[in-house]
Amino acid sequence: MSRHFSALHAALLVALLLASACQTSTSQKHSRSSKASGTNSPAEEVTDEMLHQRAKALAHYGAGVVHEFGEESKESLEEFYQAAKADPDNEDLLIEVTGRLVEGRQLNRALELLEPKALREEASGVLAARLGFVYSQLGRSTNAIAANLVALRKQPRSLQATQNLYVNYLQTHQPEAALKALDDAAALADASPEFLISLAELYSNYELQFPAWRESLRAKQLDILHRAAKSSPLAPQAQMKLGDGLNLLGDKDGARAAFLELVKSQRVPPSLMALARTKLADAMLRSNDRAGAAEQLKEIVKEDPSNATANFFLGQIALEKQEWAEAAEYLKKVLVFNPQLEQAYYDLARAQIGAKDNAGAIETLEAARGKYSSNFVIEFLTGTAHNGMKNFAEAIRHFTRAEIVAGATNDKRLGSGFYFQFGATLERNGNRDEAEKYFEKCLALAPGDAEAMNYLGYMWAEQGIKLDQARDLIERALKTEPDNEAFLDSMGWVLFKLNQPEPALEYLLKAVAKSEQPDATLYDHLGDIHAALKQIEKAQEAWTKSLGIETNDVVKKKLEGVAAPSTK
Repeated sequence: MSRHFSALHAALLVALLLASACQTSTSQKHSRSSKASGTNSPAEEVTDEMLHQRAKALAHYGAGVVHEFGEESKESLEEFYQAAKADPDNEDLLIEVTGRLVEGRQLNRALELLEPKALREEASGVLAARLGFVYSQLGRSTNAIAANLVALRKQPRSLQATQNLYVNYLQTHQPEAALKALDDAAALADASPEFLISLAELYSNYELQFPAWRESLRAKQLDILHRAAKSSPLAPQAQMKLGDGLNLLGDKDGARAAFLELVKSQRVPPSLMALARTKLADAMLRSNDRAGAAEQLKEIVKEDPSNATANFFLGQIALEKQEWAEAAEYLKKVLVFNPQLEQAYYDLARAQIGAKDNAGAIETLEAARGKYSSNFVIEFLTGTAHNGMKNFAEAIRHFTRAEIVAGATNDKRLGSGFYFQFGATLERNGNRDEAEKYFEKCLALAPGDAEAMNYLGYMWAEQGIKLDQARDLIERALKTEPDNEAFLDSMGWVLFKLNQPEPALEYLLKAVAKSEQPDATLYDHLGDIHAALKQIEKAQEAWTKSLGIETNDVVKKKLEGVAAPSTK
């Protein structure tokens, strides 16, 4: 407890005692004057002895404040205890002092002060609940239950007494009674939203201890929280708890609404606003509202540019949208403010690869390699970056290391996608026999992978080998994506290689029609097929279009020679 807080708090209590003394003195004067005038007064007759007790209590309390300010906790508790003993009928003082004694673990002294007063009919439920808590701390569960029942009879909506009673029943192995205590509290009409939210937390605690009741307990929690949500506005902390509870129970829309109301509130302190926006963004992400989440996260970054968490999630959202450059900017900031976040290195490298900044990706991955041991992700992404730079031999070296590391650690990421990427890189490097093995590994794990079927089939067609198998693979790929221009081109090309130029032409014309951007390879293939069909002018036209898109010496020679190319 800080000196500043202690002094302020104690000063308020001294003021309370002074006010009480003044009220007593005024009441005494009023009583005497009433008697003198012959009227009846409900005011209590205050004796000189009572005034003496009140003054003595005030003196002890003041001494307690002085000791507390000097951080002399033992001496301060002694003075506070003497203050309560000097004025035992002052309930506010009794509650304050016993709270301090409980905090200082002087439970027997707290009990000594409470037992004579707390269960009297005129005492408040707060005092009875305090006694129940002290009994519980001393292991006197039966007495604790009795005291808390008295407290609830006087103040049915006492959260402290409800919590105490719930714990007492669990401590005495009475789970049914504990649940009934919660159900009784839930049945109260006009309970405050704060009471309801705390009650839902108690139900959640019960659920953890008795998971067999999970379904019915969750229904009760949702009902209670929905009741609390109807009360508006709530205090910011209560609203935060409401959103957390609904989120935990899977009510995404309710949680989102609660956090949104909190963010819109004018009463939320700046220290809490960033957390509120973070929770709202999380709720929006869970409900697939990426745009809404990004809006909240950008507000956080606007107020606190160094917030690594907000920058990280903004990077994730941009990655999902394949906005590579934007993702890279956010993730670079993450590593500036939190260089220990390992995942950010890999996500940044992915973004840089997507943005064609392969050299930057390699630099990022080398930084990760210097901090963490070599792993599948580092090697795979490094290979992918080299692949993008057409450093195929280097890419193959890293893919090989990735495969070895993953095999040694039983990494589940060594799947069809990896084998496809490895196979494609081997093919581009001219290692077609090895590429074939990796495409077959890919298809063994993912028999329906249309991209892999098309790639392997086209590779065979290019080599003029296994043409019937190639056609079968490409046919299967086309059944999956009948309008895919690459698959249509592959089918036309394998038919051309099978000396079937007429059906091949049909597929190439479809491929050209479906292509969103002019493609040099498509027009090259189309020219070859027209030439095989002796349609020389159309062949010239197609090859000319191919050269207009991309310079190619082989195509140029075809155009100059205007000779029908061999299908072999």
